[in-house]
Amino acid sequence: MNEVRLRIGGTDTDARGGRTFERRSPITGEVAARAAAASAEDARAAVDAAAQAFPAWSALGPTARRKLLLEAAAKLRAKSAEFSRLGVAETGAIPGWGHFNTAFAATLLEEAAALTTQVTGETVPSDQPGTLALALRQPAGVVVGMAPWNAPVILGVRAIAVPLAVGNTVVLKASEISPATHRLIIDAFVEAGLPAGAVNFICHAAEDAPAVVEALIAHPATRRVNFTGSSRVGRIIGELSGRYLKPCLLELGGKAPLVVLEDAELDEAVAAAAFGAFMHQGQICMSTERIIVVDKVYDQFLEKFTAKARSLQVGDPTRGNFPIGACVDVKTVQHVQALIADATARGAQVLTGGRGSGGAFFEPTVVEGVRQGMRLYGEESFGPIVAVLRARDIDHAIELANDCEYGLSAAVFSRDINTALQVAQRIDSGICHINSPTVQDEAQMPFGGTKASGLGRFGGRAGIAEFTDLRWISIATQHRHYPI
Repeated sequence: MNEVRLRIGGTDTDARGGRTFERRSPITGEVAARAAAASAEDARAAVDAAAQAFPAWSALGPTARRKLLLEAAAKLRAKSAEFSRLGVAETGAIPGWGHFNTAFAATLLEEAAALTTQVTGETVPSDQPGTLALALRQPAGVVVGMAPWNAPVILGVRAIAVPLAVGNTVVLKASEISPATHRLIIDAFVEAGLPAGAVNFICHAAEDAPAVVEALIAHPATRRVNFTGSSRVGRIIGELSGRYLKPCLLELGGKAPLVVLEDAELDEAVAAAAFGAFMHQGQICMSTERIIVVDKVYDQFLEKFTAKARSLQVGDPTRGNFPIGACVDVKTVQHVQALIADATARGAQVLTGGRGSGGAFFEPTVVEGVRQGMRLYGEESFGPIVAVLRARDIDHAIELANDCEYGLSAAVFSRDINTALQVAQRIDSGICHINSPTVQDEAQMPFGGTKASGLGRFGGRAGIAEFTDLRWISIATQHRHYPI
């Protein structure tokens, strides 16, 4: 069992009043973490500490910030085994998921370190004689980052890496489902030598979320908000940010389509679809939730894909090397079961899976015959289930892909790259991959969605734009004439 404390202004501290909450393992039911249950007062204190640290951190040269971020990346990598252990304990993930999270999160920090010297501006022609006009990017101030549990190291680091790199100070609000994992990220920054208050850490009990989140956003020193999580909660964050006029970056839910055209390499498409649908029990924002197959190859693809899904074993990751671990909680299993019940009652067919094996474990499930009106057609499942849809032709496949409120990731499989590119351009999503899965990320890429999948972009230079203020500064080099 892991004890988790807040980190405010360079000091580890308990929540006011000593309140705590517990996170229990979805595998064993035992207490995985006991964490400080922050109040709104604690949240405001964290923003105060970040605001106090901002002048010195923002004035630090880019080379000094780069060195600290690179050192944090090294410290993070050294904790890979611990991140893996905590990921299993808190979220039921297989051990490899924690190791992958740690390795990729370190690359996020290394990319952020490279961005410290990429915060550039430009001169802009002025109509005013003798005037030099500059467009400059400057650190915004305090950034509040809110990270989810499903890829806890990657998304926790992403919430704070680029904001720090461009000169902001940060408050990370952890998920109540993975408080120990998120706190370990902060430990890496502390060990790397970041100054007190540059990174602060808040975690809270679920029932305190509304008060804590509003306190973080409403604080006068908060200048940016970023949130990764469900579209339902994202709308709340967006509304709060709008009320307090705080720019926000939202990376939300998805229901990614993978389109298989008639000339696709079917074995490659099957492998990518299985990875995209069932990796981490389908609990990734980019998870493949709809496989749309053109009629000519539908039956052949479906036979191969069903066999692949059937081969994936589910098991306790603490007792063996299984590709599929536990879902994050029993509620996820119940949600998937409800989607199956609704779909089959309306004529869909479960080809494999559809059964739980106790507690938070559930078999990879393939459902065909899914159509409009079924919950599984348009509702995000965020579990180990995928719908396979038959398309008459390319235009119908695109129509099905776009018939969804979400628009985060997508994929198209075809040997004809020109055709695949045309299809990719017609799919309404922030991300689309040709001949590779819906689940993938790179630190330097602009990451984000359209429609209900969010606002703004993490990653690379897009992140610089999100977390800096663009200012117009002019210099008059000669006397001006004024009309009065």
